[in-house]
Amino acid sequence: MEKSKISSKTVKRSIFILAIFLVVGLLVIIKLFKLQILGYESFQKSVIDQLTVQTNVNPSRGTIYDTNGNILATNKTVWVLYICPKNIENPSLIASGLSQITGISEEKILEKAKKKGYKYQILHNSLDKTIADKIRKFIDENSLSEQIKLNSSAKRYYPYQDLASHALGFVNADGVGIYGLEKVYNNILEGTNGRYITAQNAQSGDMPFQYEEYIEDENNYNLVSTIDMYIQYQLESVLENASVEAGAQNRATGIVINPKNGEIYAMATYPSFDLNNPYELDELSKERLAEYKGDSVAYNKEYLNSLFSMWKNKAVSELYEPGSTFKIVTTSVALQENSASLLSRFNCTGSLKIDGYYRAISCHKRKGHGNINFAEALQQSCNPSMMTLAMRIGRDKFYSYFKAFGYASRTGIDLPSESYGYYHSYDDFSNVSLAVYSFGQTFKTTAIQQLCAVSCVANGGYQVTPHLLKQIIDDEGNIIYEYEEKKKEQIIDSNICSTISQILKEGVDGAGGAKNAYVAGYSVAAKTGTSEKKDKYDENGNTSYRVSSCVAYAPSEDAQVAVIIIVDEPSVGSAYGSVVAAPYVSQLLELILPYMGVEAQYSELDVEHTQVKVEDYCNLSVEDAINRLKDDCISYEIIGDGSTVISQIPKKNSEIYKKTGKIILYTTNTNFPSSTTIVPDLTNKTPEQANKELLDAKLNIKINGAMNFSVGQGAKVVSQSHLPGTVLPCGEVVTITIIFTDDKD
Repeated sequence: MEKSKISSKTVKRSIFILAIFLVVGLLVIIKLFKLQILGYESFQKSVIDQLTVQTNVNPSRGTIYDTNGNILATNKTVWVLYICPKNIENPSLIASGLSQITGISEEKILEKAKKKGYKYQILHNSLDKTIADKIRKFIDENSLSEQIKLNSSAKRYYPYQDLASHALGFVNADGVGIYGLEKVYNNILEGTNGRYITAQNAQSGDMPFQYEEYIEDENNYNLVSTIDMYIQYQLESVLENASVEAGAQNRATGIVINPKNGEIYAMATYPSFDLNNPYELDELSKERLAEYKGDSVAYNKEYLNSLFSMWKNKAVSELYEPGSTFKIVTTSVALQENSASLLSRFNCTGSLKIDGYYRAISCHKRKGHGNINFAEALQQSCNPSMMTLAMRIGRDKFYSYFKAFGYASRTGIDLPSESYGYYHSYDDFSNVSLAVYSFGQTFKTTAIQQLCAVSCVANGGYQVTPHLLKQIIDDEGNIIYEYEEKKKEQIIDSNICSTISQILKEGVDGAGGAKNAYVAGYSVAAKTGTSEKKDKYDENGNTSYRVSSCVAYAPSEDAQVAVIIIVDEPSVGSAYGSVVAAPYVSQLLELILPYMGVEAQYSELDVEHTQVKVEDYCNLSVEDAINRLKDDCISYEIIGDGSTVISQIPKKNSEIYKKTGKIILYTTNTNFPSSTTIVPDLTNKTPEQANKELLDAKLNIKINGAMNFSVGQGAKVVSQSHLPGTVLPCGEVVTITIIFTDDKD
């Protein structure tokens, strides 16, 4: 009986212990299953990560094209040079040879070569093919293939260096876009890095087995932009001239847009920078930085500030007060809300008192414009008239249209760091705010916002979204995505837009403040602006800084293109946008309208001021040359008694003013040239005076600038191609530049 009892207890204990072992065994089996089966790939990766070293190779980043297929951003192959210290047998040989080829100091190479605990030491990550070929030859001649390595990599390359620099942006050392289109579309352009993977031990040394693998990089898509390289180049050229001539202290910016669909044809800020070397400061920044030499802390701080300022896209990231260019909006809203008509008249005495402000608010014309109609109020940029219109519109409706035109939100342009405008909240929008907003003061906007608002009037009243993306394509040219502009809300009636456009056009053609924006053969609608910087003071505590601007679109009746040019803080000569910016808008439109296929239609005034290109009359018989000149209605003079023309003044392809031009032909048996003359001083003369003095001096005249100089007062010669007192052959061409200097805005 006792035995049976003991045996039962033993059995139970044994069963319990066995169950414990079975449970533990089952848990071990489950754990092993997880580790060896389910977690195999993960743990294998962890082991490989510990046993291998990975070297990334940049992929071929997608290409950026302009709208016509010209390459704006691409890649070029460079070579990464590195040495393998573990394998190096003769450090001096390697240091001496590579130093001679690459220019890297022997000391630096020797220092890296002595790091025996390392498998790789990079010496250079961007060698060109010529240097790489020399290194390969050095490797082959000295059997150094296990000690010196060259791997190819892709480096971002911008073939036109600084063209469209602020719009394109650039990439960092890792090939990641950090500015401009490169940043916004980085995920589209960026491929997958290629990788070299090799085995190593815990001390970064060689493993006793071979493990090396190269994983190919994968390219991504390409981007077709709306930028037109020709228009971009012309914008940058005139922007530089405008900035330099006016002595701009805070840069200049410009945009060219299709007002119908928002495509950006060109966008620039001057000075630009070299996209292939973005850390090199422009000359103006270098001059400012020179003041900080000797103080390393201040120098480094200013260097970084200068870099970021140079990279900043002024067209989308900086705010300014639009000034009188905003009057396009005020007058459009006034007509839309029936607050005025073309028959409305205003009496400008030079200022207007607004309730709530301690003094009368002035017009730019302190003596006043007198009694003027609606069109004249806009063309002559009358502030009291605008304030009167704003009061009639009313605070609520004006503020509502202010928002509808896009001033209370960002445009949504596909560029980084677009700024919000600075403006009053509705609660703080007083009658005084209403008054000064009417002529573009005390609120701030960006250049792209202002151009989009003006584009709304240019395109018949519709809001527009600016953009630089046209298409995304693969390497075979297949379209992956195409931007499509969705029609936005119409906020101004098309007929009213046409009326405003006609008023602006007549102001350019006639006696308006934007006469300097005139382009012979084209109907241009334009408005100039000059705003004060109320938040910036000079050393005397005065707000003397100005922003000069001009907006325009053409043809005025069916706008194909709209333009804005802004010159910030002009310091030389006039500060008015009519003088500082409008002439350069004219130059730009004169260049791009024919390029865009817009046909010129010359008025009688244009024909009267026609300039002609001189043909080649050399080697013609005198009789044939005379007949051709008569057919072209060009005056001439024959010198000599020969029968063949041997020379001429002006030379072939010179341009002369057809109305008064004369070509001198020299024939055989002639001393060439027979006479000379002295160039007179034409500065500040009227065009008529300059023309007469050049005729008296027996010189031809070519006119740049305001070809509509006869429509109003104030046109003056501001420059001439040859200095006064220069001796020239009779008949030579002297080019003068004319602008209207009496306009204010």
